[in-house]
Amino acid sequence: MAASHSIGDGAPVAEDKQKPSRGSGKKAASAPQPGGAAAAPDAAQPFPIVGIGASAGGLKALEAFFAAMPRNDDVTMAFVVVQHLAPDHKSLLVELVRRYTRMQVVEAENQITVEPNRVYIIPPARDLTIKDDKLWLAAQQARGPHLTIDHFFRSLADEQHERAICIVMSGTGSDGTLGLRAVKGEGGMAIVQAPDTAEYDGMPRSAINTGLVDFVLSPSDMPAHLLAYARHAFEHDRSREAPQLRDGILKRLCQLLRAQTGHDFTQYKETTLVRRMERRMALRQIDLPADYLRYARDNPPELEALFRDLLIGVTSFFRDPEAFGILEEKVLPRILADKAVHDAIRVWVCACSTGEEAYSIAILLYEYASRTKKPFKIQLFATDIDSHAIEQARAGIYPASIAADLSDERLARFFSYDSQRGTYRIQKHIRDLLVFSEQDVIKDPPFSKLDLITCRNLLIYLNSEVQRRLIPLFQYALLPGGALFLGTSETVGEAARLFQVVDRKWKLYVRGPDEPGAARTPLADFTPPLFAAGQRRHGAHPAESEADSGSLRHITEQAMLAHYGQAGVLINARGQILHIIGRTGKFLEPADGDAALNILPMAREGLRRELAVALHKAVAQREVVSYPALRVKANGSPITANLVVRPVEVGTGAAAQLVFLVVLEEAPEIAAPAAGAAVADPEFASRLATLEQELHSKDEYLQTTLEEMETTNEELKSTNEEMQSVNEELQSTNEELETSKEELQSVNEELSTVNAELQDKVADLSRANNDMNNLLAGTGVGTLFVDHEIRIARFTPAATQVINLINSDIGRPLEHVVSNLVGYDRLVPDIREVLQTLVPKEAEVRSKSGTWYLMRIRPYRTMENLIEGAVVTLVDINERKRTEESLRHSEQRLSLFINQAYAGVAEVSLQGQYTFVNDRLCELLGYTRDELLQRRQRELVAPEDVAASQALYDALAQGGPGLQVDKRYVRRNGERLWVHERVSAIRDRGDRPSSFLALSFELPDRDGASE
Repeated sequence: MAASHSIGDGAPVAEDKQKPSRGSGKKAASAPQPGGAAAAPDAAQPFPIVGIGASAGGLKALEAFFAAMPRNDDVTMAFVVVQHLAPDHKSLLVELVRRYTRMQVVEAENQITVEPNRVYIIPPARDLTIKDDKLWLAAQQARGPHLTIDHFFRSLADEQHERAICIVMSGTGSDGTLGLRAVKGEGGMAIVQAPDTAEYDGMPRSAINTGLVDFVLSPSDMPAHLLAYARHAFEHDRSREAPQLRDGILKRLCQLLRAQTGHDFTQYKETTLVRRMERRMALRQIDLPADYLRYARDNPPELEALFRDLLIGVTSFFRDPEAFGILEEKVLPRILADKAVHDAIRVWVCACSTGEEAYSIAILLYEYASRTKKPFKIQLFATDIDSHAIEQARAGIYPASIAADLSDERLARFFSYDSQRGTYRIQKHIRDLLVFSEQDVIKDPPFSKLDLITCRNLLIYLNSEVQRRLIPLFQYALLPGGALFLGTSETVGEAARLFQVVDRKWKLYVRGPDEPGAARTPLADFTPPLFAAGQRRHGAHPAESEADSGSLRHITEQAMLAHYGQAGVLINARGQILHIIGRTGKFLEPADGDAALNILPMAREGLRRELAVALHKAVAQREVVSYPALRVKANGSPITANLVVRPVEVGTGAAAQLVFLVVLEEAPEIAAPAAGAAVADPEFASRLATLEQELHSKDEYLQTTLEEMETTNEELKSTNEEMQSVNEELQSTNEELETSKEELQSVNEELSTVNAELQDKVADLSRANNDMNNLLAGTGVGTLFVDHEIRIARFTPAATQVINLINSDIGRPLEHVVSNLVGYDRLVPDIREVLQTLVPKEAEVRSKSGTWYLMRIRPYRTMENLIEGAVVTLVDINERKRTEESLRHSEQRLSLFINQAYAGVAEVSLQGQYTFVNDRLCELLGYTRDELLQRRQRELVAPEDVAASQALYDALAQGGPGLQVDKRYVRRNGERLWVHERVSAIRDRGDRPSSFLALSFELPDRDGASE
């Protein structure tokens, strides 16, 4: 056995009704009909509203989302940001989001009209809803979890229907999951942040686990998909699609679905199929249905996605609490009154979806059994065609946000909380009461001998033919007195005579008794081809077969032949006509309004009141009631009629039932008095007799009314006693709430302590931030911080002298800002290179004012050693540049002086290596400068003088005074050259010799003497 369709526990609004779209404060144009006409020319252009839910870690996600939103074009949609905020602190979210978008960002106000191209931010300590294109604020409830996101998403689904779009971003817990279900149930769109990009993945994972999410994306990728979907879903002209739809696109699509899933959707309403198909087309960026048909044929996963869309159900625990209250107070006691201890209570929940409603019914039955101390055997069958939904229902695990739909008592009594996963699991003693299975209620046989069937919001998605055949099936499956629970937009329709109404608003019915002589329809008549056309007469109930009609006719004729020979009508205790024999036109006529086969409204004037009284007496006293000589207006002229209501028992034993035969016959007029009788005025006597008869009838009618009022009074007394009992329970509940209030006060004190600690941390952080700002400003060093996308994150005042920056530039790309640098245009490329290689860069740059700066580009590293951008520092080196220029000029002058000196000048290292020589020394020795710099001094000294020269240099290196010596050098051409050499030690800061300075003067006379 399988369940019915998971959309059955779905949205309360029928899909076949056109749902309004919302405009910018004006009358909105209706959403385009499938293949229908476009909106009226004077209608305001509708736009979608996007709800964004975020909690912990959501700020970075919001920044990335709005930073990726196109800046040049109008977005033509509105955004409402709902984030968990501290209730007693001013929110800075408006200022933070404003940095990253060109759209106007405002804090939501009560009854503010939603307009496109705007971002609305929820204020702290408020719940936010949307209705009639306006945002409504309410103070947060002090009790229970604050499911602010779910609260708004649900109102968004109710207001916007298929134009609703929800986005779930980073956060802990499961807030937003149930609201996302509501949006999807109305045909909206759902996007969730990819868990690996979220700082806290609790909310995204909870939403993804529903299986209803359309896209799982990083925040920066969301805008592109969002805008593409909006263009296809809401701006695309579908007027040319009608011929294609008529050509059988939907039929072929249903064939593909049946081939892949085994389920036939041809019995669904066409509007439901069209809307779901158009939604998938918008998600896949496909314009024409024929193209989508080909895409679905070639991509089986798309058919599976369409199948899931058709089965989306909006459900929750104890949805419509008032309806469940009536079920608990009026229906359960009625259907369980005759149950003995240990009797089985059988319940069938069609279209159970993920099981919330099935568990709600089980909890009600368990509570009733515990309260009455009757250990009934509860058997609850929950079915659906969605295997994924059945698996979730079997697991019995639900997000923490279900706490908003359940009382604390029920939550503690029937659920176990998993603190690590943040989920609730149904307890075993409730789970064991249910059996979950897959079943298609359209083609599979039903359960039987049931006490209760719930089938809420399934019929609204099915066509009228299937609805006409499902209601008798439910009647067949119920025991006499069993209850049927439908959705608020559903009704039993033409099968109203099979059920008694318990509550018309919440569609609660009780199966009435079988009509006399009507044989129960075999199950084979319902299945397998339940919806096959032409099997039975249109609109005929199975109980009205020819054999059944013959049985009723036989009963009526036998009773008439035994007692009367005039016109007769066989009715039940409620006045419903079962069979008619003879001509009744003088006594009965069809009543105005909807056609009905009840004898009381059909009775002519003069007969109706007496007939009601007679039927009431016959039902109460089970005896024959007659009214002779009634004056009935038949076709404008009065006639005299006799009325008899006779009880007739049908069947034997426990199966015996009582019906009533109404006999109507025209009586002769009252004969004139015999001759000689003393009659003063015959007309007066006749009128007096008529008035006496009417007075007698009215007296009986008033007596009957009085009896009914007494019965009603007894019922009111009973109700008053029940109300007193309820009041006592409420007093007990109030005491429990007082206890809970004390516990919450204790928790609040703990939270206040934690909050105070966090405030201290925030104050410390603010102080450290101020110190850092003053430090950066006081150093006079220009500093610029950029992120991975090279967008400006922060800067010091000194940086504005080099790059034209103002406060509003934060968040803008750096390449959009003009710099004052001359001859350097590689700032952005160099930053990119540093981010890629993580190797710092350094360069000297000059501004237009002539000031020189040392620019360093380094990666920005966090305390966790993560790279989150780059830091550009600009140090003023103008003074150093002037000093370097002065030194350069001095070096040039000294070099000219030394090179033009008469003596040869050389600097020699402590190891004897030449490190500097002037032009004169090169000329004296015959070597080039490069050649000398590659030689040691001792290599050029004459061999006879090497030892003495080295001894003098060693003594000077040990701290001796400067020396003068005559010695010989060997020139390049081999000639000997006598020189007079003066040597001094060059000392470092420690007064230690670091090198030698030698001045060599040529001694030509000495050379001449030697020669």
